[in-house]
Amino acid sequence: MIGTIRLFTGSMRLTLIPAIAIPISLLGTLAASWALGFSINILTLLALVLAAGLIVDDAIVVLESVQRQRADGTGPSAAAVVGTRKVFFAVIATTAVLIAVFVPIAFLPGTAGRLFQEFGLVLAVAVAISSFVALSLVPAVMARLPASAPRQRRVSDWGNRLAQSYHASLKMVLNAPRRTASICVLAAASAAGLYTLLDQELLPAEDRGTIYLFAKGPDGVGLNYTERQADRMENILIPLLERGEIIALFTVVGRWDPNNVFMLAKLADWRERERSQQEIAADLKPLFADLPGVTTRIFSANSLNLRGASSGGLSVALLGTDYDEIYAAAREYTEQIRSKLDSVSRPRIGYDPSQPQLSVEIDRERASDLNIPLEDVAQTLRVMVDGARIVDLNADDETVPIILEAGSDKIRDPSDLVNLYVRTRSGALVPLSSIVRLDERGVASQLDRREQRRAIEIDVEIQPGFAMQTAVDDLFELADEVLPDSVTLITRGEAAALAETNRETLITYGFALLIVFLVLVAQFEGVTSALVIMAIVPFGLAAAICALFLTGTSLNIYSQVGLVMLIGLIAKNGILLVEFADQLRDRGFAVREAIEEAARIRLRPIVMTLVSTVLGALPLILASGPGSEARSAVGWVVFGGMGLATFFTLYLTPVAYLGIARFAKSRAASGKQLHQELAQEGLQE
Repeated sequence: MIGTIRLFTGSMRLTLIPAIAIPISLLGTLAASWALGFSINILTLLALVLAAGLIVDDAIVVLESVQRQRADGTGPSAAAVVGTRKVFFAVIATTAVLIAVFVPIAFLPGTAGRLFQEFGLVLAVAVAISSFVALSLVPAVMARLPASAPRQRRVSDWGNRLAQSYHASLKMVLNAPRRTASICVLAAASAAGLYTLLDQELLPAEDRGTIYLFAKGPDGVGLNYTERQADRMENILIPLLERGEIIALFTVVGRWDPNNVFMLAKLADWRERERSQQEIAADLKPLFADLPGVTTRIFSANSLNLRGASSGGLSVALLGTDYDEIYAAAREYTEQIRSKLDSVSRPRIGYDPSQPQLSVEIDRERASDLNIPLEDVAQTLRVMVDGARIVDLNADDETVPIILEAGSDKIRDPSDLVNLYVRTRSGALVPLSSIVRLDERGVASQLDRREQRRAIEIDVEIQPGFAMQTAVDDLFELADEVLPDSVTLITRGEAAALAETNRETLITYGFALLIVFLVLVAQFEGVTSALVIMAIVPFGLAAAICALFLTGTSLNIYSQVGLVMLIGLIAKNGILLVEFADQLRDRGFAVREAIEEAARIRLRPIVMTLVSTVLGALPLILASGPGSEARSAVGWVVFGGMGLATFFTLYLTPVAYLGIARFAKSRAASGKQLHQELAQEGLQE
């Protein structure tokens, strides 16, 4: 960014002024973050990186305006005052617009809002501090610099030629405004069509250097069986441990349930291995899938700890009123998934009626005929199966429970229960088999309920090359064909969070657009100038979508937040152009003359701020290491979106101003009309 300023200003002394403003604004932002109780984390650091490209913009605008006044022969102090006064409104307006965009990011509802609260507020504070520094420090320093004639450089000649080419092409565009607007609308519509082709997911896949493995055996097999399966799983990972790709392995047998195995494989540092975490996990999946007698899952965490399900996995649930009916539908549904869908594989039903359960059914009429109390039957079974607590013995301030239970060798088989005897009220002994019947069956280990209805969960794995939203759409389309009307399909875990986040972000888009429009109306004291600026925003968003498509970046939480940010960034550059055109109209210029002159004078600050913002996002794209995949999503939105939106800012904004501003009078004309009306009423002082 400093190099960009040096290139455009041609003076190292002038370059040092915004260079000094950057650390001052960042230090002020850190102090404000401390006062707000924020910590230094991945989101606040991401905000500071983006802020570095934004906080210099206001300083550039003020610097360029003061430098232009000095180039016209104005003294240093007068140039600082006049130059700052000319852009004061533009700086305040852009700051208000950016804050109006960043604050809604901080108040996103749900999961996304909790995550990006600090992110949005840090950006808002940084922009507010940068505007104060630009309007105070920059003109104060410029007033102290001695006057010096600018040097003629080859770069300046190139810049002048490019500016002349732009002015000539702008006149051609303004001569055919309808054709230009039509071309821009078609380009934006084409980019909007690319939106449906973007991969949609909650978060991009990240290499966190850790792989988690979970395995589950049949119900009732016990720890010995589970431990043997854990040994087999470890044997698969031993070659990776010997090659150094895995540096540590941690195994827990019987976590939450005796049939479960949980393993954590810590990978070597990113610089010390050739394969990524995703590549290693993809190679391990078929090896663990072939293990007999156990179902396995391989998953990983992310920088925001949002994934409750496996990485690359998807969880849904079938809702209904009867578990048997839901289970039958789930089995049919999973069979259809295996045969018809290419986007997902290995469906696993969470409902498994294989846990053995022994039920004792008492013939109450028979027991009544034999005069056997039911409580005696229950007491006998309780003592023989689990033991019964008879009384507590208190001795020396200690309580010793007295438990009545059968010997360990008395009940070895369920059939031993029916060989017991119970006593009738008359004292006779009657075999228990004469009044009870044993029913041994398989049942589910747990019964789930979702949304106050009976539910059975199904986990599937997303195939490589398919986005999560594509897999969700395929599952719902198949459910409409296969599932009965009494069974409903809903998403769970990460897929449900994705749907929630998409819905919340769309609401935030609407609020951001509305708030920015209202702020612009209040700043410009009219609707037309605000409409001109807002008319460019959709085209800038279309440019960002095109950038995401060209770079293969998915639409996730990070890129969606970047799109919300882009609303303010695009409006900021439009303000620089429209605000100066309004000033020229107040001085008597016609609409076309005003916008042409504004485009000529404000070309350099607009290009400088565009370049600084775009280059400020470049470190996010070039970053490597843990979490770089997430940061690059925001970087490509800002870098590609602002870069491609340059055409719309420089050409479509003048066209929109030419078409809309003609329907409103200038502020000076409106003020003159007000004074005339007051004078006619005798109220003019």
